[in-house]
Amino acid sequence: MRSLFWILTSTLLLAATSPTLAGEPLKAMTFNLRLATGDDGENVWAKRKDLAIDVIRNENPAVLGVQEAQPIQIDHLNETLPEYMNVGVGRRPDGSDEFSAIYFRRDRFHLSDAGTFWLSETPTVPGSTTWGNNLPRIATWVRLLDRTDKRRIIVINTHWDHESQPARLNSGKLLAAKVHELSGDAEPVIVMGDFNAMPNNPAMLALTEQGDLRDTLAVARPDEEDISTFNGFGRVPNGPKIDAVLVSPQWQVEDAAIIRTRDGELFPSDHWPVTATVRLPAATQ
Repeated sequence: MRSLFWILTSTLLLAATSPTLAGEPLKAMTFNLRLATGDDGENVWAKRKDLAIDVIRNENPAVLGVQEAQPIQIDHLNETLPEYMNVGVGRRPDGSDEFSAIYFRRDRFHLSDAGTFWLSETPTVPGSTTWGNNLPRIATWVRLLDRTDKRRIIVINTHWDHESQPARLNSGKLLAAKVHELSGDAEPVIVMGDFNAMPNNPAMLALTEQGDLRDTLAVARPDEEDISTFNGFGRVPNGPKIDAVLVSPQWQVEDAAIIRTRDGELFPSDHWPVTATVRLPAATQ
């Protein structure tokens, strides 16, 4: 009887401390769609929208962050990608104009919480601008329960200002603080977007150095020479790397890529999408 007791006790202790299986791979994708009202000649939204959808479908991300998305574009994504749920609001005080929306697969995630904040000294005030940017800038976030391993993750999608460096720098500091606030330095975080800043910009360093986030492309492909993500519809062949998927230290980075899909002279956007495949390691229970 005593031997049986010790066997049962040891088995229970082992089960209590044994690791769960590692999480399923998760592909995140950031994609600046280029607004629908742009005077873009042969690359107007009406001509490239199907190509943009094809790119998303081919990559099949679990989570997708889009920037510069106007309501007509949000409607098109909602209609053509019903397997995704989306969260986001427009950047203007009335919720109109450009979204930095997050899409996630309905069959994999359950939405636990969500919100949008403005990149300003008053982040809870819709439409607020205080750092020299002429246009409101936003970040949308979600807390998702992954049905595959029952763990929660935080995803943040943002679009920084294209003109004001003080606005970008302050946006980086605010975003780093929000990552800490939302995650409690415990929940895994993915931050993606169009940052309008190169990796060595102090605004980005506020995230990757002070904020302890890692650029997935730099981790997965450190020797990659062509890291341009802005193409200007082909007019900028060696454009800057301003789009990125960043992750907190909990994530294992398996791969990352810049998706340069086009149809002849037709581009899906003036930005190339960026993807990252990451995984959470096994966790003890």
